Amino acid sequence: MSEVEIPEVDYVSGSGVPIRGNDIDTDQIIPARFMKVVTFDGLGEFAFFDLRYEDDDTPKDHPFNEERFQDSSVLVVNANFGCGSSREHAPQALMRWGIDAIVGESFAEIFAGNCLALGIPTVTADSETVEAIQEWIDEHPDGEIAVDVEAETVTYGDTTVDVTVDDAQRKALVDGEWDTTALMRANRNATRELAESLPYVDLES
Repeated sequence: MSEVEIPEVDYVSGSGVPIRGNDIDTDQIIPARFMKVVTFDGLGEFAFFDLRYEDDDTPKDHPFNEERFQDSSVLVVNANFGCGSSREHAPQALMRWGIDAIVGESFAEIFAGNCLALGIPTVTADSETVEAIQEWIDEHPDGEIAVDVEAETVTYGDTTVDVTVDDAQRKALVDGEWDTTALMRANRNATRELAESLPYVDLES
């Protein structure tokens, strides 16, 4: 097996940014018109664009527009975040804005999978816990939030709460096996040998 450096993601910390509201879908996270790009570079500036700006580009009242949250890296959301289409541009936009971890009540399954592919933990807690973290962030915009993926806790201020990390996601992040593309690339010879041994795979066509 070839050596490949995939960082372990067992702990993420940084200041927080609260995005309130249930059922925030991927079209709200990154509108479709910004997906016509060759690479994901630059998508960060378009995160939540239609929620942040009027048609004439006048800024709306939105956390991503607030100066106090510009260096935040832990996003705290409510229920069913990332629902809608399966576009991988949504977590790409959040990552390129600066988000390293997301705490929420619940996530759409495909969105959570796309986050995992980027090494972004999506950890869950009940609504009261999430709302308490959001309120604390509003009062302490520069305060640190620590997401311990391995221990399944979130610490903010003097408070530590239990959160849930999907078992498969937790193992992949903690063991440094979340970047499946890099793993396949590093083991491309073994992958090809396996494919060649399968009678139903025709590599010549």
